[in-house]
Amino acid sequence: MSNKKSPWAWVPTLYFTQGLPYVIVVTVSVIMYKRLGISNADIGLYTSWLYLPWVIKPLWSPIVDMISTKKNWFFWMQLTIAAAFFIAGLLIPTDMFFTATLACFWMAAFASATNDIASDGYYMLALNQKQQSFFVGMRSTFYRLAMVTGQGLIVILAGYLETQWNDNGKAWSLTLTLAGALMGIMAFVNLLLSPKEQSSETGKDNERLGFLEVFASFFKKPGIGWALAFILTYRLGESQLVKMASPFLLDDKGAGGLAISTEAVGIIYGTVGVIMLSLGGILGGMAISRDGLKKWMLPMMLCLNLPNLLYALLAVSGSQSMWAIVATVVVEQFGYGFGFAAFLIYLIYIADGPTKTSHYALATGFMALGMMLPGMISGYIQEWVGYDGFFLWVALASIPSLLLLKAITYPADYGKKSA
Repeated sequence: MSNKKSPWAWVPTLYFTQGLPYVIVVTVSVIMYKRLGISNADIGLYTSWLYLPWVIKPLWSPIVDMISTKKNWFFWMQLTIAAAFFIAGLLIPTDMFFTATLACFWMAAFASATNDIASDGYYMLALNQKQQSFFVGMRSTFYRLAMVTGQGLIVILAGYLETQWNDNGKAWSLTLTLAGALMGIMAFVNLLLSPKEQSSETGKDNERLGFLEVFASFFKKPGIGWALAFILTYRLGESQLVKMASPFLLDDKGAGGLAISTEAVGIIYGTVGVIMLSLGGILGGMAISRDGLKKWMLPMMLCLNLPNLLYALLAVSGSQSMWAIVATVVVEQFGYGFGFAAFLIYLIYIADGPTKTSHYALATGFMALGMMLPGMISGYIQEWVGYDGFFLWVALASIPSLLLLKAITYPADYGKKSA
């Protein structure tokens, strides 16, 4: 691969383009459907299904390795995502918009998961090990910037158009088509800025066998049953909260919500919240690097789950104080980022070994499954017990992972930076 083009030119745009479709598919879609009148039960069920491509993407990652080049893959996947968003925007004014836009989001989700595989593979091929370590912070920064763009700026734009036009369908139609246009532009930017890649070797006779051996070896790890149970339940509460937090902020008072505007959700949850999430993650990583995983695992799990009680307090009080809402989102998102750091280090530990890249992909697949399954029932639970009961349930859902903490094993100093 030719490395004449500086990584400074293409790493930021490549990872911005990796983050944007993910956040639109799994997060912005929730807000959009809420504003278009879809029930919480349907929102929770169908938008959680959209996690599936990230759950099963390790199954088709060998195909990306065997056929064509990583650069071809990420370019065509990004164009596919652009087309899916653009078409979804055009379909919003139709009578069958829910089914039709879900189909588009499904297409975007599978293309986005494949884009992740190709982009990460390209990153590892284009850069040497020292460069990979150096630019990992850049990757994370621009991925987070994509989250702010999606959850923040795109939602704020939709909210502004809702206010101007007094037509939610028209507002979201234009917003999604513009998101599709942005993805299309970014696809060509990535094509032009990234260095040329040589074609991959195809027809590797032992590729499938090797993958099956790697797959089987993952499930032969000591204590893997307890480890997978822990992975699936670590975010049992948070996986439900993330699906119902925005509907709670948007719902009117009669439905138990806080009745704030779409623009306000974009600013509070999508911008301030994402910044606090990122800050929590950075500080969590620093804490583990200093002291090791053992010291911080339980405190971080508590930081992840206890702030969810603040949502219950908001729901019970019915307070529409903007300061109270902002404080709740800030504390909860910071706690989520801080607590998630321990989870990521544990996943790295589980994947450690000769085939750690493939095993990490499998571990993150189970992580995504742990988000998908509880999220599917979140809307039904909320409609059954109301927002106040739902947020209390979310807090109680932390108990299984806390109980499993005694069943899993890991080195006390794992993740600690060597002196």
